[in-house]
Amino acid sequence: MFDTDVFIAGGGPAGLAAAIALRARGLRVVVADGNKPPIDKACGEGLMPDALAAARANGIEIPREAGYAFRGIRFMGGETQVNADFPDGEGLGLRRTVLHEMLLRQVEEAGVDLRWEAPITGIDDGAAYAGGHRVAARWIVGADGSQSSVRRWARLEGSVRNSQRIAFRRHYAAAPWTPFVEIHWGEGCQFYVTPVAASEVCVVLISRDPHLRIDDVLPQFPALAEHLGGARGTTPERGSATATRKLRSVVRGNVALIGDASGTVDAITGEGLSLAFRQAEALAGALAAGDIGLYRSRHRRLGLRPAFMADFMLTMDRAGWLRTRALHALAEQPRLFANLLAMHVGKLPFTEFAWTGLSLGRRILTA
Repeated sequence: MFDTDVFIAGGGPAGLAAAIALRARGLRVVVADGNKPPIDKACGEGLMPDALAAARANGIEIPREAGYAFRGIRFMGGETQVNADFPDGEGLGLRRTVLHEMLLRQVEEAGVDLRWEAPITGIDDGAAYAGGHRVAARWIVGADGSQSSVRRWARLEGSVRNSQRIAFRRHYAAAPWTPFVEIHWGEGCQFYVTPVAASEVCVVLISRDPHLRIDDVLPQFPALAEHLGGARGTTPERGSATATRKLRSVVRGNVALIGDASGTVDAITGEGLSLAFRQAEALAGALAAGDIGLYRSRHRRLGLRPAFMADFMLTMDRAGWLRTRALHALAEQPRLFANLLAMHVGKLPFTEFAWTGLSLGRRILTA
């Protein structure tokens, strides 16, 4: 009855990770995308330890030598800074195009039917239409990004929240000056800096102003400007929207959404790829069991921790007085920041982190 078990609309990291996980469970998979690989996106390019672990759980190997390892996170705001190491393992700065090519090789080895430059033009109850062809499929997966057409066609557009910002990325020919991913906090914007090679860093500006550009704001961050030291930009400045959006549902009939199509957290959390990899594992398990509804409940649980971090960091973005007090409190008690980071990468249960949250809240209020 079907040409394939699963049709995946979208060949970005989320779609390819899902394809690898599904093939590992013996399902036939078609992936279609209107673009030609490698597919790039303006993002921070930092894979946290939990993202690397989630990739391995799907059978995806990302070798350390493919990028540049970092050991933790550093917050910087004015004269205040605080950093912490990850509680277990390292993160990896990795160019998005390098990651996509790596996933593509593994998808081809897994025997996935790949159809590039084949725009998806519609879906119905038992088929998808890509590149002018009808593909009958038992399940259809929308992995076509934050502006997902599959989501619209499946009538899954309803959301309970939606907060959008703009990110602009550029790479610089500069040797990493720190073993951390740095987040530089300013008024109404942040810089997110990730080392991606021995002689290159990825710099992302995130704000609510679509007209703001890296060169406009960099002088307001003298420490970062000094580190870059007039370094040559190795890629053009590239922008994209970043949002915190939670959908009412990610499943309808035989259609499921994954990755940014299924809802997003703000890029400043660095959780996008980790979420996509974990969703891929959950989706593959549900479809292999023949029950797409299992994915709905698992998807909801997977989003709780990233959503908390997005709320915390976006509150710091909106309220300057709170950001100043929070940074001072974290700098005075670095253990609080270490616990925050441990919860962020899934190494500290949320129930245990509650005590850290209470301590941080008390210090902010009494600062």
